Amino acid sequence: MEHNSPHSTVAIAQRDQGNTTATTIVRLENVSKIYGIGETEVRALSDVNLTVEQGEYCAIMGASGSGKSTAMNIIGCLDRPTDGHYYLDGVDVADLNDTELAHIRNRKIGFVFQQFHLLPQSTALENVMLPMVYAGISTAERRDRAAEALRRVGLEKRLNNRPNQLSGGQQQRVAIARAIVNQPVLLLADEPTGALDSKTTQEVLEIFGTLNASGITIVMVTHEPDVARKTQRIVWFKDGEVIHSHLTPADINRVATS
Repeated sequence: MEHNSPHSTVAIAQRDQGNTTATTIVRLENVSKIYGIGETEVRALSDVNLTVEQGEYCAIMGASGSGKSTAMNIIGCLDRPTDGHYYLDGVDVADLNDTELAHIRNRKIGFVFQQFHLLPQSTALENVMLPMVYAGISTAERRDRAAEALRRVGLEKRLNNRPNQLSGGQQQRVAIARAIVNQPVLLLADEPTGALDSKTTQEVLEIFGTLNASGITIVMVTHEPDVARKTQRIVWFKDGEVIHSHLTPADINRVATS
């Protein structure tokens, strides 16, 4: 078992202070999430402070029940904090109503999940066009942008294939194309490689790396160290709190075994 040396502990602590020079896409300020009341109260998040800057590629890790999924739901505007504030691209979204949150999700966030959630009777192109329908974009522009998004994930020859004509990795690529087609400020991925084999996982992670290199901000929730090592920075949750906010891939083993 590895242990943190004094030098490595200091280095991690210094990185955890973060930086304030880039444009902030995600800012959680003293965010708590409480379920139930009285004796049944469960504090899923407790006074979480976290920032993600424009262009970062960040993994969120932690054991089951650590709060990482709750944090993802709040970052994705799928849930609201009980206390605290969440700023997405400078907008305080904590008090927005359901309609406003839906608008934010459609325009500002692209989602990729473990399951692909593709419409089975629609082609790859039609699946990728769908978010733009809600955004009020013309049919011609929808087709052009969807085709370009599929090209970016290497599926320019699969535009007219339905999900059952695609491999699992190809279906996840369609899901990634759908997530980026509205040009979101944040790509939020929840265990995106969980249903894939190791070879396909590496192919999908290469796509995420390429998208990040083009300037897309990515936050990925994962329990897999090998997946997290492909990111630039790891945030570690434990018991509803962020215990490390700026780990490097090299720090994972030390923290996981400490």
